[in-house]
Amino acid sequence: MYKHALDTITYSFRDLKDLMAKASPHRSGDELAELAATSYQERIAAQYCLAELPLDRFLNEALVPYEEDEVTRLIIDTHNKESFSAVSGWTVGQLRDWLLSEEASADRIHSIANGLTPEMVAAVSKLMRNQDLIAVAQKLRVVTRFRSTVGLAGHFSSRIQPNHPSDDLRGILASTIDGLLMGSGDATIGVNPVSDDPETIRRILHLLDELIQKFSIPTQSCVLGHVTTSLQLIEQGTPVDLVFQSIGGTEKTNRHFGIDLSLLKEANAATRSLGRGKEQVFYFETGQGSALSADAHHGVDQQTCEARAYAVARAFDPFLLNSVVGFIGPEYLYDGKQITRAALEDHFCGKLMGLPMGLDLCYTNHAEADQDDIDNLLVLMGVAGCNFIMGVPGSDDVMLHYQSTSYHDVAFVRQLLGLRPAPEFDQWLQQQGIVDASGQLVATDKHALLDHLVKS
Repeated sequence: MYKHALDTITYSFRDLKDLMAKASPHRSGDELAELAATSYQERIAAQYCLAELPLDRFLNEALVPYEEDEVTRLIIDTHNKESFSAVSGWTVGQLRDWLLSEEASADRIHSIANGLTPEMVAAVSKLMRNQDLIAVAQKLRVVTRFRSTVGLAGHFSSRIQPNHPSDDLRGILASTIDGLLMGSGDATIGVNPVSDDPETIRRILHLLDELIQKFSIPTQSCVLGHVTTSLQLIEQGTPVDLVFQSIGGTEKTNRHFGIDLSLLKEANAATRSLGRGKEQVFYFETGQGSALSADAHHGVDQQTCEARAYAVARAFDPFLLNSVVGFIGPEYLYDGKQITRAALEDHFCGKLMGLPMGLDLCYTNHAEADQDDIDNLLVLMGVAGCNFIMGVPGSDDVMLHYQSTSYHDVAFVRQLLGLRPAPEFDQWLQQQGIVDASGQLVATDKHALLDHLVKS
């Protein structure tokens, strides 16, 4: 039992799981799960109580039982006690204050990252204002390398997302080239296929590989099919650069996705054996609300479940990881304010755990959000040092039917904040005459060039 007195009222929280949920900033998913604080006052009392909690309490009171959940076992069994020793005597509030201090350099924060469990990271995020989340995340750089180098200071990358409602190859190619001509695609060219049909995915992978090889584009491809389909294609010799998989923060969530840790380990080894890039070969996606939507949250609040998913990602050293922040819908993140808060939390937690964090800044059409909310969030994420975002034609995904960020948005935030694409990709863009030496897009007849490239 945890208690905190606020004015004349003493608020009680039955266990650590309840305390974490009540301390979370307001969001619709926790209300749906009947976990949220019932008043602003109760939330503040929970945050005060959480601030006074010793960090080592999270090592002794599992939110999801060790015996029932392989993600909990992963978190506990791989906990780095040496890294944790520097902060082992601290409370959650002391960790927050230190992270915001000038003493907490990027190197010093990285030195404790493996000693922080996702529950500790989630807890400290609950004590922070949006400004705090930005200030700490902006210090941290997590750099990954394949054909391009993503995450360097002063750089801002993007994934081209050229989805097509019928997986038409010419449509996918046209959208891809359109994105390249707008300077997008240095993180990856990643297609969400309509179906998980292996032959369809094989054709898309060959198409993207041919494009990359023909024009010597320093990027990598990914078709976002299920990991078992990717394994099948790897066995057939298909040119697979990055293997995709959605992951969650509990074993039950991951089984809902048709995976477990042993399957991810198998896929990691198989993809690395191809030797197409460096050692980082996974592209993972997550999203607040995925555990609750699968009835696999074990009574844990959605933001903490999300942070636990990052423990799964950390175990496999991915090239890319992003939260598809508003995709699951208003049942979990109701409006623009909740989407913004969740995006900043996810980015902060991922970076603090040493992960190459990107965001799909998005919303569904039945959410209380619009493109102005995403414009605001786009600038915040650029300032916060986000590794990459999505480049979707016209911000409107015609296959998945949701709203995201466009190729123009990528160009806008780079120009606004003086950021560049990945260095290798930046040089390629200049060689192709797409941008000038300052990074400014060159005015050309892109429609004519696109038509020519598609026909060729």
